[in-house]
Amino acid sequence: MNRTIFALAGLLMCGLAQAATPWQKITHPVAGSPQSIGAYANGCIIGAEPLPLQSDNYQVMRTDQHRYFGHPDLLAFIGRLSASVHQHGMGTLLIGDMGMAAGGRFSSGHASHQSGLDVDIFLQLPKVRWSSAQLLKPQALDLVAPGGKHVVESLWQPEIGQLIKLAAEDSDVARIFVNPAIKEKLCETAGTDRTWLRKVRPWFAHRAHMHVRLNCPATSLECIDQAPPPPGDGCGAELQSWFEPPKPGAVKPGKKTPPPIPASCQALLDKKLL
Repeated sequence: MNRTIFALAGLLMCGLAQAATPWQKITHPVAGSPQSIGAYANGCIIGAEPLPLQSDNYQVMRTDQHRYFGHPDLLAFIGRLSASVHQHGMGTLLIGDMGMAAGGRFSSGHASHQSGLDVDIFLQLPKVRWSSAQLLKPQALDLVAPGGKHVVESLWQPEIGQLIKLAAEDSDVARIFVNPAIKEKLCETAGTDRTWLRKVRPWFAHRAHMHVRLNCPATSLECIDQAPPPPGDGCGAELQSWFEPPKPGAVKPGKKTPPPIPASCQALLDKKLL
């Protein structure tokens, strides 16, 4: 499928997300048994929990944005991954956006992260913990060279590939989105153990972080999973298609109206915003 159309669609979604959303008015999790509802890009969550902001194994960035809520499964995953990173002496995990207190659409920055099952993690592992000022205004490390076809070799560290592999091998993880150039580097350096590469999916941007997405929890009956990634490691023609020039005559998609939110999410909004 033409990548230019995907890119334009992504920009359109970002534009739609600029308008303030009612979800921002909900500052505390909705009480109840944890339930991820709807799709990753059209949903909400009951019983979300805040990620503890103090940990020896990770640091949370931009806490002033209040985007550090998620399903308990997501918090457990972050705990497992950060502990493993710490045990391997790789550095400190840097946690970016998760979701809002009740999930739902952001006013900016994401189309997904709505059902409490997504987290952004920086692809850098500082050996010295960052200061409060650095965490509030983090400086992302752009790993992709100009032109977008390769990583910057002087910035790439083996620990980056190890971090992505550790995350992909977690059974709760459905997908990990990275820049196509980062996926290419992983394909080149993975060796014979390549099963985990199936979960690592190329996507626009994601030049400095990986976007980890969990499977729907078994107890979240209204949660909508994505179809599984296609078989194989995704390192052949599928990946190379991301580096092809746009096809002539690509048509810019028309403006789309966001789909209606799930009925359970609408009921939640109606109750919370009375």
